[in-house]
Amino acid sequence: MITCELIRVGVVGIGAIGADVAQRLDAGVPGLKLVGVVGRNPTAAGQKVDSLKLNAKIASDLNELIDWSDVIVDCSTGATFDAIARAVLQARRTIITVNSTALLSHPDLLEFAKRSGGRLLVATGATAGLDGVVAAAEGEIRSVRIVQRKPPRGLAGAPYIRDNGIEIEGLSHPLKVFEGNAREAARAFPLNANVIASLSLAGMGPERTRVEIWADPTLERNVQHYEVEADAVRFSVTVEGVPDPLNPRTSRLTSQSVIATLRRLAAPVQIGT
Repeated sequence: MITCELIRVGVVGIGAIGADVAQRLDAGVPGLKLVGVVGRNPTAAGQKVDSLKLNAKIASDLNELIDWSDVIVDCSTGATFDAIARAVLQARRTIITVNSTALLSHPDLLEFAKRSGGRLLVATGATAGLDGVVAAAEGEIRSVRIVQRKPPRGLAGAPYIRDNGIEIEGLSHPLKVFEGNAREAARAFPLNANVIASLSLAGMGPERTRVEIWADPTLERNVQHYEVEADAVRFSVTVEGVPDPLNPRTSRLTSQSVIATLRRLAAPVQIGT
């Protein structure tokens, strides 16, 4: 728990998730204050802030936003996550992200965080039941199996789909497009694998976490089903996430999870692991 009277929050990225997080903060969350945003293009970011009528400053660059903030919320693309996280951690600030997929590509970042004096927090995102996996990992987890089903538009453009010439447009029935471990899934579907990455990092590791990914034209929602077998518990979870209307690859629950994580930083009482 951060003990200052008001936690100053900066948002990196003003796309679908970043804009929703910024709007919710600007509307008022006890103990938190939106102080600024930054985007790849400051002019475009300023126009977005104006269109949303946000009471927030536009930072000229990441370092300026870090200077203003106690906590940075990362809503950027995976390609820039490593540099953003290192800058925030080096400044001994807290960074919150839902981009757990990028952590599989930059495993050294976890050790960097431990040495930096900053904090790296991965919000739950659309991964309901993650607290159960974290608790189970205090004992022995024997297996984790994840089956992800998405409408074809949610998988369109993924490297694995493109590179293997898999045709998912116009499907009339569900098609399994991938089977492998979590690290392979994150590499193949970098914009679709945050649930997969989070479960593998919290559980038994990316190499031992088994994954299937399906393109399913019968669905309107993103469906995640995972089964966990451990010495202390056996459970399965099915999540039907409503796709974000501006970004069908992600769930509307994602930005709400970020706000819930921010609330915990200021909360004197916390429920759940």
